[in-house]
Amino acid sequence: MYDPIAFPIPEGVDLDTHILATYLYQTSATANIHKLAAAISEQQSGGTWVSLEGETSEVRERHVGKIISIWEVPDHEFSLPHDLRTRDWVLQIAYPVHNVGPQIPLMLTMVYGEIASAGRLKLLDLAFPRAYTNDFAGPKFGIAGMRELLGVPDRPLLVVMVKPSIGLTPKQSAEAFYQAALGGADGVKDDEIVVSHPWSHFLDRVREHEAAAKAAFEQTGHRTLYFVNITDRPDRLVENAHRAVEAGASALMVSYLVVGISALSMLADDPAINVPLLAHLNFSGAIYGDPWSGVSSHLILGKLPRLAGADLVVYPSPYGKLSLLPAKHLRIAQALTGRFHDIKRSWPMPGGGVHPGMLPLLFNDMGRDFIVGAGGAVHGHPLGPTAGTRALRQAIDAVMADDGFIRSDRVQEPELAAALATWGISETGVKGNYDLMTA
Repeated sequence: MYDPIAFPIPEGVDLDTHILATYLYQTSATANIHKLAAAISEQQSGGTWVSLEGETSEVRERHVGKIISIWEVPDHEFSLPHDLRTRDWVLQIAYPVHNVGPQIPLMLTMVYGEIASAGRLKLLDLAFPRAYTNDFAGPKFGIAGMRELLGVPDRPLLVVMVKPSIGLTPKQSAEAFYQAALGGADGVKDDEIVVSHPWSHFLDRVREHEAAAKAAFEQTGHRTLYFVNITDRPDRLVENAHRAVEAGASALMVSYLVVGISALSMLADDPAINVPLLAHLNFSGAIYGDPWSGVSSHLILGKLPRLAGADLVVYPSPYGKLSLLPAKHLRIAQALTGRFHDIKRSWPMPGGGVHPGMLPLLFNDMGRDFIVGAGGAVHGHPLGPTAGTRALRQAIDAVMADDGFIRSDRVQEPELAAALATWGISETGVKGNYDLMTA
């Protein structure tokens, strides 16, 4: 029987007061999609598949998810192929904002809690009304705030990862920081597997790195932030942040998915933590990687960390050593930088095997509002890490000067020439006849 509460038309729902969830769902060819969609909606709102005395029409009208769209791909109308075994659907369900408070854990529980175990069902997107996002502060700095903090008004930023990933003492790590800072890095971050170890406590690294930042600034006049990794158990995370800031930390880094997305909210909403927050992608592939289950990457690596307060988000570059489709990379960047009610814009930071030859592709994808994240291309540069950093800064200047290209006849700097000779350059990002083999 048709249920007008569970199955309104889109115009019958006030989307200003509902979170709109979009799902990809695969069923058997003979499944009753309306029955299955109703079961999904009921499970995520009413919470059960049987009729209950207390679940009146008034209660259901106020709290149940509203199934406003069911599309099949392809859109069969008259008949089904005789050999069809499965059918693919896109569902849209609107959930009342008042079912959850201004927090992310309960919201995710509502839109994808138990149904995450329902089989081939993936959460594709979430559209949030102001009624939900108004209670989130978002990033403290964002793109505009970090530009002002660093005095960099219009170019892409450069953040260098300390390499090797683990095993360095604080003094050794600070030397790597210093070399990158001399080359013009805007920031240097810990590797994600480094927090506190017998040979390197995070507070010791803060003191050594910030001293190195001061020494480099005295030589160059250029400020370099240090993103110290404070990832820990949730009950120790805020304490780590406070201790790091008190020790002089200029920025913080957290692997937010292994700690919990709301860990970012705890840090971003704390007035005592007035430094930029870097959100690292650890564990994200386990959430978005399957095409038929999990949560799409632009939510996990884009909209949700931005909502929670990340100033910059590291995610896989589609042109490097990690796997990500270019279209997904663009969607993540869009989720971080596009208009999102009153939430500040966050920096996209595609990383993983990035070198100067990739700058034309990244620049043409995102313009000036992105962060170049590089580690191996700095510390593995044939002329040393300072030269490696300079090569990346020179590549940034080159693509800005020539509208997204690196002109072969203008590459005169030995640092950039050596990098291009070592790692090459994207075919779509080069003009002229630059001989990489003899540079």
